[in-house]
Parts: sequence; structure tokens; C-alpha cells
Amino acid sequence: MIALFVKSPRFLDTTLRDGEQTPGVSLKPDDKLNIATLLSDIGVSVIEVGSAVASDGERESLRLISDAGLKAEICTFVRGVRLDIDYAADFGAESIHLVIPVSDLHIEKKLQKDREYVMKMAWDSVEYAKDRGLIVELSGEDASRADQAYLYDLYAGGVDRGADRICFCDTVGVMTPERAGEIIPPLATLAPLSIHCHNDLGLGLATTLSALKSGASCAHVTVNGLGERAGNTPLEDLVMSLEVLYGVKTGIKTEELYHLSTLVSRLTRVPLPTNKAIVGEMAFTHESGIHAHGILRDAATYEPIMPEMVGRRRRILLGKHSGSASVEAALSEMGYRTEPRQLQEIVSRVKQLGDEGKRVTDSDLHAIAEAVLDISCTPVIQMKQFTTVSGNSVMPTASVTLTVNGEDITQASTGTGPVDAVIMALRKAVQDVGDITLEEYHVDAIYGGTDALVDVTVKLRKDGELITSRGARTDIIMASVEAMISGMNRLLRKKDENRG
Repeated sequence: MIALFVKSPRFLDTTLRDGEQTPGVSLKPDDKLNIATLLSDIGVSVIEVGSAVASDGERESLRLISDAGLKAEICTFVRGVRLDIDYAADFGAESIHLVIPVSDLHIEKKLQKDREYVMKMAWDSVEYAKDRGLIVELSGEDASRADQAYLYDLYAGGVDRGADRICFCDTVGVMTPERAGEIIPPLATLAPLSIHCHNDLGLGLATTLSALKSGASCAHVTVNGLGERAGNTPLEDLVMSLEVLYGVKTGIKTEELYHLSTLVSRLTRVPLPTNKAIVGEMAFTHESGIHAHGILRDAATYEPIMPEMVGRRRRILLGKHSGSASVEAALSEMGYRTEPRQLQEIVSRVKQLGDEGKRVTDSDLHAIAEAVLDISCTPVIQMKQFTTVSGNSVMPTASVTLTVNGEDITQASTGTGPVDAVIMALRKAVQDVGDITLEEYHVDAIYGGTDALVDVTVKLRKDGELITSRGARTDIIMASVEAMISGMNRLLRKKDENRG
């Protein structure tokens, strides 16, 4: 068991502040409310909602979330400036994350002040914030590179003047777990202590765990590890490490972590790395024949946790490393029954696709199985025509005519671009026979000239069933349509009970 000073750690999520400082990320107030609501629902203790002084939109977000009646404490970032503190109080924050530069580097180079000035600024700000009725978390920016005696005195004076909590910021991710074990214990005697780690050298999670073990009672985190440069300690990684490796009950609804992760990824438009721990596409995906065979017999052979713990499902990905067991399992899930000779032929064709450098999609496996098993299937959807219009002075628009179960259906739609418009039109055309959502759209890297082959992969969902499909053309719109039609046919086609 981890040796905590508290029964279970608290989590301050700063996705809506530090996470939004990821280059290129900007969230609308409604998006922030959606994320904050889910963060509160899963059990996060404190939500840091941006910096109220930054813009009208930030103040609107703070007011919107503060008025939502969430269980979590609503916090906002402030500098040691009265205007910042006034905005926090006036727009509904319950607490402030009062960030004060404490290293000589920041004091002298950034502020161009001295230690005495900064200490007085910190203490005066604490007193003013308490007068405004706010909970105060006094945070030392760049604390890991500060003089620790000076930092202790600044924190102690802040606590004497009413600071409710203190926070140690490893602002550029240079503190080691071992160093955290030395620095944190004396500071944790002053007041409840938070640890705020960045991941510049990849030690954010390890250092956060060490700080919690050494007396910190709260961890600052972001969903998906978002944040400046290399980001912050990821919420999902820390929660599952505590739960699984140290037996700590975090109070977080872990089965909602993947839902939260994908929501944040979609709204921030920052894709999840495929090999990201816990929430990445490959975290519970297996291809190797040996691994897949072991997983099918006992999931614990190659998985530290069950995917359902975080709201995931296990996937067996087929490719050149796949063996008979994984291919047979995938075929069985699709409803195909094979004889040994047929199975070996399907395995051989799957490996051939993998050797050609292609990802074997669900549609590929369907096509291979039906060819080997000599199954003839009438498609639910057939493309008759589609047209797209796009340009620098027109709204991207698409129209499609499909034959759906023998009936011609024409639909049109606009989009952010011609590909988006045609995909929207395709979905509208089939909505009467099935509600199909596009979960993922991916274009493989293209090399060569303007006539290079474009490989589009889509991930589609209907009634809980997920399928991948691919289209390959020299025209990205044609490739996208091909992938969508193929995948939608698979989802809409009723399974033949006499397969195989």
C-alpha cells in the first residue's frame, strides 16, 4: 500500500486551464461546461476553469460552470494581482489557484523584482483573496528550481495569513521522484499540499506518485496529459496506477475515464496517441499471434487490467503477425464458421495484406471470408452518384444519390470541407435504416506526386457495434466515399445465419 498522509488523494483537474494552454487548443464556454460536468460526475474534487482575467470568454465559462451546481469545487487561476482576484470572486469561483513565481530565475528574469517584493505580493494577495471570501491555494511556480528555505518561508507566511492549501509546481518537469521524496515531507506539515508536475522529461507521473507517497494530499492533473510543451500528469494514468498498483481507492468512477478522454480529445481536436496508456487505441489491442492466443485463453496473460475497468473493449487487430486463433476469434465474432482448410486460407490472405504494409480492416476480413467461403451477398447500399462543390468563396456542399434496399434516396449537406460535406450527406441518406456515427477518420501518410494513392480509414459505429473500413483512390473524396459505403454496408447488412 502507498503510504499516504490522507485516506485517499484529491484531484485538481486543470484541463480547462493548463490543458487549454496546449498550442492550438481553444475551448468555447459550452465545451468547457460539458467537460467540467463529466469531471465532476466522475469524482474530481476541484476543477480549475481557466484564468478569469484572460478574456470575456473565460469569464463567461467561469460563470457558466459556477452556476451549474456541480459537486466539484470550482477554481480559477490568478496572479498576485487584485484585478485577477476580483474577477474570480465576481464571476463565481469558490477557490483560486494563486500562482506566485518563486525561483530566482523567474523572480529576476521574468518579474525583474527581488525575493522580498515577491513574498510581500504573495502574502498581500492571500489576505485580499480571503477578504473576498475565496478558498486560497497558494502555488509556488518553478518551485523545483527555487531556494527551498525561501519557498518554505513564503508558504509558511501565506498559511499564517489564511492560505487554505499550498501547491508545489514542478513547472518544467525537472524534479525527480527521489528529490520529491526529500522536498515534500517538511512542506506537507504546513498545510494540505498539492503537487503539480509537468512532463517535459517524461517523469510527471512518477514524480506525482512519489509526492503523494511523501505527504502531498492532492494531485494536479489533466485529461490525456494535455498541457504546454510535453503536457501535465495525465488524470487517467495516475488514477489507474493508484488503484491497480498501490491499492488506493481514489473515488474516481474509472469506467468513465475513456468516455472523458474521447470527449476531451474531440473538443480540443488533439488526437490521442495510438500507444497512449489506458486510453490509446492500442492499449487493449493485440495482433501478435502468441499474444492474441494467450489473451483469448486468459486476458491476464498480456493485460494488466480488464479494459472494462476504464470503459474500453478489447480488440484483436489482424495483420501479418496474426495466428489462427485470433483470426478464428474475429471470424466467430462476425458470425462466420470455417473448416480448418478454409481458416488456413483466410489466415494466409490476412498475412499477405499485412506483408503489403496494409492495415487489415473489418471490411477486409469480411471480403476475404466471403471470397474463401464463396458467399454471395447483396449490398444494402449502392452508390449511384455524388457531387461536391468547394472553393474559397463558397460553402462546401455535397449531394449524393444512393440505392438503399432498392430505393433511390438523394440527400445534400454542407460541411467544413468537401470530405466532411459528402460524409454528412451519406449519413443523412441512410438515417431511415440506421443511425451510423463516424467515430474516427484517418488519412495515411501520402508520398509522391499529386497523383499519389490516398488511403482513407474510417471507424463507424451503429447500435454499439464498431467497424473499420478502408478506401484507396487517387482522389481523397472518392477514397472517403468508398470507405464509408463499404463500412455502412457491413453495419446495415443483416447477418446471414447460414454463413460458413
